Amino acid sequence: MKRPLPAEVATARERTVPDVIAPGLRILFVGINPGIWSGATGFHFAKPGNRFWKAIHLAGLTPTLLSPDQSHELLRNGIGITNLVNRTTAVASELSIAELQAGARALADKVERNTPEKVAFLGLSAYRLAFGKPKAIVGRQDVSVGGCATWVLPNPSGLNAHYQLADLAKAYAALK
Repeated sequence: MKRPLPAEVATARERTVPDVIAPGLRILFVGINPGIWSGATGFHFAKPGNRFWKAIHLAGLTPTLLSPDQSHELLRNGIGITNLVNRTTAVASELSIAELQAGARALADKVERNTPEKVAFLGLSAYRLAFGKPKAIVGRQDVSVGGCATWVLPNPSGLNAHYQLADLAKAYAALK
């Protein structure tokens, strides 16, 4: 018999996670969409197995290792976080191509308004679908989003076994 989900997790699909954003950031990280843990807590990259916080610290982007509930501290380091799609899902594959493409259009507007130096997508497959770039590879892209230099980096989810923490940190350090 399956145990019922705690109320905060069961209702997470109804929630969004607020952007951590301000004008003139050095880097705006763009996640695919909030996962259940993020929806439940209200913080980006909140699932315990997610390696985002460790990766950005090891990459030298933050002076200390932050936790999801300290996301506001990113702004002091010139870093922000948003998502391509605000809808909370258990897995990103629940998103439609139309949702990803609509998210790409909305993101371009958000980037134009906030003018970060760099935009860094955390997920190659979602980037390819959202922007119609089926041959995109990890690294700096030859097109900009909202007039800003654009990078595609590996997704820090623990489900992304292709990249170990050291590999993520190395890829993220390229943003410096």
